[in-house]
Amino acid sequence: MTRLAKWLLALILLPLLLLGAVAMALQHWVGSEDFRGRVNQQASETLGVPVVVGGITVDVWPLPAVGLDKVQVKSQPPLTLERIEARPSWAPLLQGRLEIKTLLVRDAVVPERAVAAIAAAFQKTQRAKAGTTPPKESRGTMALLPRRTVLEQVTWVHAKGGSTTVDAQATLDDDGMPGTAHMEVRKGRLQGTKATMERQPDHWAVRIEIGGGTVVGKLRLQPGTKGASVLQGQFDTANVEVSALTAPSKTLTGRLEAQTNLRSEFREPGAIADALQSQTRFTVRNAVVHGIDLAQAVKTVGMNRSGETRLDTLAGNVVTQGRSVQLNNLVATSGSLSANGNVAMAPSRDLSGRVTVTLTSAAAGGKLGVPLVVGGTLDSPSVTLSQGALVGAAIGTVLAPGVGTGAGAGVGDKVGEKLRGLFGK
Repeated sequence: MTRLAKWLLALILLPLLLLGAVAMALQHWVGSEDFRGRVNQQASETLGVPVVVGGITVDVWPLPAVGLDKVQVKSQPPLTLERIEARPSWAPLLQGRLEIKTLLVRDAVVPERAVAAIAAAFQKTQRAKAGTTPPKESRGTMALLPRRTVLEQVTWVHAKGGSTTVDAQATLDDDGMPGTAHMEVRKGRLQGTKATMERQPDHWAVRIEIGGGTVVGKLRLQPGTKGASVLQGQFDTANVEVSALTAPSKTLTGRLEAQTNLRSEFREPGAIADALQSQTRFTVRNAVVHGIDLAQAVKTVGMNRSGETRLDTLAGNVVTQGRSVQLNNLVATSGSLSANGNVAMAPSRDLSGRVTVTLTSAAAGGKLGVPLVVGGTLDSPSVTLSQGALVGAAIGTVLAPGVGTGAGAGVGDKVGEKLRGLFGK
């Protein structure tokens, strides 16, 4: 080997050896109890909630990365993450700028209540700091947002019970807007659901595979008034099993066809759901209402609380405002039975509304209509007579047992409408 070749080899190996030595020293330092203690303290002070990090690792090759293992945020309930790994971009790092290229979160359990508790504690901590320290110059947060986020086996625990485990990936474009996103539900009530989103020149194309069918549509984000943003979307739903959308409730089954328009004007991303308004025209094929036999409800003047109703057609409009749902212009038919009315569902999933069920009856000499009040919850619905109809049913039973019961209920409901103060609802 010539002297020149030896010098060239030394020039190549020396930086690598130095880099390796630095990496080993860094690994030893960040793995020490003292360093972990500092990280725990700093994270706890920032969030306002005790944080414990089980281990810290630093990788230099083939990609630089910092990893935190067995992280516990001791909120009530606690939030746990088996591993968080951040990989910065090489070029900006060599220029002294930190840009996170990839953020990996693996095997995490994230309770909804824990997120709310941590957010409240963090805001309290920030308000306290703002009152005692001068504001720092903003560096801009865009550079700190990961260009690619990967979630592996991340479980969201719902506040009202149950959980959903997902795998997901999302990327940001150079302007900080979402580029692509992919998600699959591994466990939970929507298990098997797959969703993709891809940015186009003037919108995001969305496709969801759920319940044996698809939801396909477009989302657009535009500037609103007074600094707000407006999110708009149009979606077509085809051949989706209804119970896949309402799980674990299976009050209604059948294949859903629908067209939806939605709009949300907001200033903060966290306010999108509360500001969301939507309108949907729908039809359900081969629909079955479980838990209520509407024909028996007519015959027993609303006292029936079980059974099922098979419908030839089911259609209507759904209007949502935030987390409240209103079902309007409901039309259902099943042989000699038909029903129409309006039903509302509160954020608590409680039902309220009125449905008029009409049954063609030879004994009654034609059509017999009985007004029913819808109550209960989405998981356990119930129908009863209104107070006015109940009085009419009692009178009809006395005057003409059997036939007079349903007829009297219809007349009694009309009287009740006139005398609402006397009969109430």
